Amino acid sequence: PGIPEPEVIHRIIAEHEIFLTAISTGAVFMGAMTYIGNAPNFMVKSIAEESGVEMPSFFGYLFRWSMLFLIPVFVLVSFLFY
Repeated sequence: PGIPEPEVIHRIIAEHEIFLTAISTGAVFMGAMTYIGNAPNFMVKSIAEESGVEMPSFFGYLFRWSMLFLIPVFVLVSFLFY
């Protein structure tokens, strides 16, 4: 409460590096599990559909691909590095 925000950030970086690596790992591996993280995929999806290529819906992608591949990789990386 009494510590300025920039100082707190520097302290976290210096004293708790594992927090930053865990947050970064989560962002990299779980970003595709969010609507915002999938925005580039939606652009590719619309371009592919305009070209006549059949593409899965958001939830189809989420359940068929993201959960099938990304969650196991995230769990594996978590066990290996943390």
